[in-house]
Amino acid sequence: MQVAVFILVVLGFVAVSGALVRLVRVPLPVLQIAIGAALAWPVRGIHVEIDPELFLLVFIPPLLFGDAVGVPKRELLALRGPILDLAIGLVFFTIVGFGYALHWLVPSIPLVVAFALAAVLSPTDAVAVSSIVDRNVVPARLMHILEGESLLNDASGLVMFRFAVAAALTGSFSFAAASLSFFYAVAAGILAGVVAVFAAAKALQLLNRIGGVPAEAQVLVMILIPFIAYLGAEHAGASGILAAVTAGVLTSGSGIFRYLGVSARMQTISLWTTLSFVFNGALFILLGLQLPDIIRHVPPELSSRHWLIEPILTVLILTLCLIALRFLWIWVGDIAARLAARFGKRKAETFGLRVRLAGSVAGVRGAITLAGILSLPLAMPDGSPFPARDVVIFLAAGVIICSLVIASLALPKIARGLVEPGEHPGAAEERLARVGAAKAAIARIESIAGTQDGDEGEVPGARLAAADSIVAGYRRRIAASDEADEARTEAREAGRLELEMRLAGIEAERAAVRAMFRSREINDHTMQALLTEITLTEALLKGRQARK
Repeated sequence: MQVAVFILVVLGFVAVSGALVRLVRVPLPVLQIAIGAALAWPVRGIHVEIDPELFLLVFIPPLLFGDAVGVPKRELLALRGPILDLAIGLVFFTIVGFGYALHWLVPSIPLVVAFALAAVLSPTDAVAVSSIVDRNVVPARLMHILEGESLLNDASGLVMFRFAVAAALTGSFSFAAASLSFFYAVAAGILAGVVAVFAAAKALQLLNRIGGVPAEAQVLVMILIPFIAYLGAEHAGASGILAAVTAGVLTSGSGIFRYLGVSARMQTISLWTTLSFVFNGALFILLGLQLPDIIRHVPPELSSRHWLIEPILTVLILTLCLIALRFLWIWVGDIAARLAARFGKRKAETFGLRVRLAGSVAGVRGAITLAGILSLPLAMPDGSPFPARDVVIFLAAGVIICSLVIASLALPKIARGLVEPGEHPGAAEERLARVGAAKAAIARIESIAGTQDGDEGEVPGARLAAADSIVAGYRRRIAASDEADEARTEAREAGRLELEMRLAGIEAERAAVRAMFRSREINDHTMQALLTEITLTEALLKGRQARK
């Protein structure tokens, strides 16, 4: 009962944070950490012991899967060079550089445990970045690189974290054996993700053959994909993290959605958006819940000189160390790209100083780092406590918060003016796609309308009248996307007025349905069916309104 109440409390405050963030000028992750700390700070506040393995299973697969589904695949391929450079090269550079720096700064932390902390701090959180600064302020190329990097370095960083933890538990490390294990974990993890998506596609095909299966059953299959991929890979001794990422990438790119009905598609998209918000929010609230205990019990290794200044200074130094390592890697990568372009006689796409600095500060740590560090084992195989566990959890929590605060203060100022005013490339691309789709629709409708009115029971001229009405709507859409400013302005104004009238009509429909329900002309099932249709139409219209 206590667990159920705790879950409900956390979910309730995740919802509250979504409303409060509109009223307070702080990033959502920082607000959620503060809410968690406020819930746990009193002596009788909420306190929870987290099972590391259960924590990893519940949070990691859906978070990675959701990020992988949402990442733009075309940009991921186009920018694969800088993304892989950051997602793999920078991860190893961070593990080595940060690991040795941490061991030097806090000698009580064994070097292998320092490497484990460095590995779990290497994944970045693009979702946290987008909550700190408007996406229209950060250059699109940089934002795509950050998204792709955060997706892939989740996998590479957490895989290396597991190897470092295993080395700490066994007390031995073989480079050859670790390399073979790494390649097996990567290959088998990717294969597990492919198999999970293939199995889900077959299951959805079977449900379609049966017919009449509720949309909720199809949605459930989609929800289970990341967990099946993760558990299958873990059972085979591979990387469940890579399996979840692979499943997410394939889910959005393999066409599995075509096996879903319209209702199931809309429910799946809506549900994953909600789950992503809930899991990210719950993680940051859980971090806040841990914070008071972490602060009350500052490890003695970090407070030998001063109980407050020394731990804060240590966290700040380590956060700046991560930013510096990141800046150095991006700078060296720019130099290498420039040299490679010179030898290849092509133009180099390098970053300026401010973009490099923005990319370095934007490497904030977030939900994945928290999930990974809290999954540290509580004890060694002989029953003794895991070495420096409290210290590295304290430092990881501190670095997450410190990186968020630094990015919140510095990134908007650094990024200001980096994006030239004008039409966003994505908006121009969407406009061209709308024109192409509308022209194809007009051609198809006109070809259908051109057939003879030979169907039995068909009203003469009905086909042409219906076609004219539909084609007129498509022509208005093309006019609204016209390159000519005057024609486009006129069409957009007409479209805006039409949307306003349609939305007003929908509001009247909703009020009429509710009035009929109150007067008992219809029952609640009929009301819900009609309101669902009205809501879907309204959502589509408001989506169009938001993009205008």
